[in-house]
Amino acid sequence: MTHWREVPPSHARQFLEPGPVVLLATHDAGASADNVMAMGWHQVLEFTPALISCLVSRGNHSHALLRRSGECTINVPTADLLDMVVRIGNCSGADCDKFTDLGIEREPAAHVAAPLLPQCHAQLECRLHDDAMVGQYDLFILEVLRIRAATSPKAPQFVHYLGDGQFMLSGKRVSRKRLFKPEMLGI
Repeated sequence: MTHWREVPPSHARQFLEPGPVVLLATHDAGASADNVMAMGWHQVLEFTPALISCLVSRGNHSHALLRRSGECTINVPTADLLDMVVRIGNCSGADCDKFTDLGIEREPAAHVAAPLLPQCHAQLECRLHDDAMVGQYDLFILEVLRIRAATSPKAPQFVHYLGDGQFMLSGKRVSRKRLFKPEMLGI
């Protein structure tokens, strides 16, 4: 017999976490400064154009920077960068220069002013596509302009945030390519 426990609705992310923790980098042209934040609330919305959504709370320094600039990079760290991810999430770019203080590497992007984080497995250059839900929900719809991904490892471990300082690392990968019908995706 299965035993159940009640879980507060605020813990939904423990069961529905859509993807890996990412590092969202922005650039403040007025201050000639870069910022980076850890983010777990994002999802793929469309294939063509490549659209993703991300929730950046207005309490985060990155919210105003993303709103003003209309662009960012989304960098996907691997499990070996977990401590850096936590340190990035534990401080505000309004109070410090995370790149200098935490020793984070950066490189220029090709299509946006926000920097790429070369220590991450993948970097997505993004431009704001739709800001209709930013005012009410802090939800940004971004178009992916370019993706750069490392060639190895082929199957890296990514970090998933479960809330309350708990993380999960992506696990064993399995293939069902022989059963998969890509035409069902409509692309």
